[in-house]
Amino acid sequence: MGNIDYFSFQRVAEYFPQLLSRLHITLIITVLSLVIGLLLGTLIAAVRLFNIPVLKQITTVYISFIRGVPINIQLFIVYFGLPALLNPVFLRFNIDLNMLDAFSFVVATYAFNSAAFLSVVVTAAIQGVDKGQLEGARSIGMTRGQMFMRVVFPQAFHIAIPEFGNTVISTLKDTSLAFTVGVVDMVGVISSIAARTRHSLEGYVGAAIIYFAFCIVLEKGFSALEKKLQVYK
Repeated sequence: MGNIDYFSFQRVAEYFPQLLSRLHITLIITVLSLVIGLLLGTLIAAVRLFNIPVLKQITTVYISFIRGVPINIQLFIVYFGLPALLNPVFLRFNIDLNMLDAFSFVVATYAFNSAAFLSVVVTAAIQGVDKGQLEGARSIGMTRGQMFMRVVFPQAFHIAIPEFGNTVISTLKDTSLAFTVGVVDMVGVISSIAARTRHSLEGYVGAAIIYFAFCIVLEKGFSALEKKLQVYK
């Protein structure tokens, strides 16, 4: 029997353009999820910081659920569960959630997921601001709005940078599961490569290189931003 060609670096190079052609899908999912997640996370953080009755307990359960359930399970719950749960209501307005594409459910899943983690980041960052500075700002007549924009926000932003960076990187990596519900991202295109060539390992190696490179760039970028802010602190 001849030698079986299990792996080839040449094929890695050949598959690279195909993987890069779907990179924008991965990045769009990541960016949309984080933007929506940050908005939701900030609202959740406000509920927790102002100790709003009932809502605070609900958000606590929500955060615990998101942090305790694997992201792939969350993805299936949103993809299969939301239409089944909400369609009876939406159909009254002639809106069929089953007609939405998988991309929408993927973005929703990662937005809900990142919101839980970012709410903790925002809460911790705001609570990390020195209370003495708030008292000083109040003593010179600053309004709540001025205190937030001039004292709380700049310092909270600096405190939040490391954990926010970790959430961005984590979300980017987690999007590799989007293909499980039919989204053809970088990982999804590997299935079509395997179907044509019966070689998938090279595709996964190529995807790993791309993910690794992006994570390194993000890590260095957030680290540089943190150091730059430290100078002006």
